[in-house]
Amino acid sequence: MIDAGAARRFVFEGRAVTLPVAVRDAASAAATYLVQTAAARRLLPDPALDVVELLPGRALFSVAAIEYRDNDLGDYHEVSLAFFVRERRAPPPAIPYLGAAVDLARNRLATWIWKLPVDQRFTCEAGRGIWGFPKTIERIDFRDGEGRRECRLVMDGRHVLTFSVVRGGRRTLPDAAMVTYSHVDGALHRTRFVSGATGVGIHVGAAKLVLGDHPLADDLRALGLPRRALVSVWMEHAHGLFEAPEPVSTRGG
Repeated sequence: MIDAGAARRFVFEGRAVTLPVAVRDAASAAATYLVQTAAARRLLPDPALDVVELLPGRALFSVAAIEYRDNDLGDYHEVSLAFFVRERRAPPPAIPYLGAAVDLARNRLATWIWKLPVDQRFTCEAGRGIWGFPKTIERIDFRDGEGRRECRLVMDGRHVLTFSVVRGGRRTLPDAAMVTYSHVDGALHRTRFVSGATGVGIHVGAAKLVLGDHPLADDLRALGLPRRALVSVWMEHAHGLFEAPEPVSTRGG
């Protein structure tokens, strides 16, 4: 429910959420994969967006498991399955494919979040109600051991995936402006956010992805997963600030 008195204030379950929403501390395990472009395009619901290709016929896809420790929406677990995308009307990179690689390395690629399971109701309702994020309430279990963070996702009582990356790192990622797209009331919207992190480890490959027997696992197989990750990233202490969604004009010109 939107508070009619202020466009940046929302109320869910009697609890107010005021934008921007702050993430003060979160641990994140993520990996980027190459998937089949044709299969990825079939999953994009908006013709104004297209997937980003790193190689001919190979699009960029992200799997992330986040432990929110201190967040305006609560402390909860989340799994993000997202495509890197661009607006079709945007000018193409000056150098095809190489431009995508540079933008990926510099955190300049936008995303479309395809699936966003969480394990608590309040963040589910707030995420869907404010940004139109595809949040659902599922079972998400984390386990640490042998220098890795492992995440297991179960939906409808069936195993979807088990995902892990190497934990630990000493790098710092400075705050960077990013964009993600979603549908709000059926219309394409853009959400701008700023994110940074400390305790960051970056590895070539080094992620493990095992798929289960849930239909969502079959959808991931149709993309060409599991396969070796391009890069995996661990963030021990991530933070961010999420703004209000803004409508995207899909008209030409």
